[in-house]
Amino acid sequence: MNAHVDIQNASSEPVPEEPDLCRWINAALAHSQVSDTAELCLRLVDEEEMTALNSGYRGKAGATNVLSFPADLPPELDLPLLGDIVICAPVVAREAIAQGKPPAAHWAHMVVHGCLHLLGYDHIDEDDAAVMEVLETTILAQLGLPCPYTDYNHHPDKEPVAQ
Repeated sequence: MNAHVDIQNASSEPVPEEPDLCRWINAALAHSQVSDTAELCLRLVDEEEMTALNSGYRGKAGATNVLSFPADLPPELDLPLLGDIVICAPVVAREAIAQGKPPAAHWAHMVVHGCLHLLGYDHIDEDDAAVMEVLETTILAQLGLPCPYTDYNHHPDKEPVAQ
């Protein structure tokens, strides 16, 4: 899998290198039926932008770690566009420290998590959450990374992080 990824870094915080971000995206997409021509946008933002997005699209206050916006295209267009993922760099950095995780492992989890949302996975109910968690854990293990839920018992984008 070698998706076309448009990476937009609008964050003033340190973020992973582009090759790592692409590797994590391609690992997630390899577990799907999307074509090699799949396209998505990954936008890395600071808290102000994420707060506005979280409020505008989810009606939630504060910045969250990751939001996904699957493309909602009519089937007759037959375009390989998957959608957009937005990740808040300062929130991910704080969470990694609070959870005692290596920053790269937490970043990889957020990228994989966002990709799975673009592919239609969700964690609204327990059964769907279990499926998504197993898939995330499998993908991260294939990348040589630990299970993200070992010491973290809630979903990464369920609750906004307080500022």
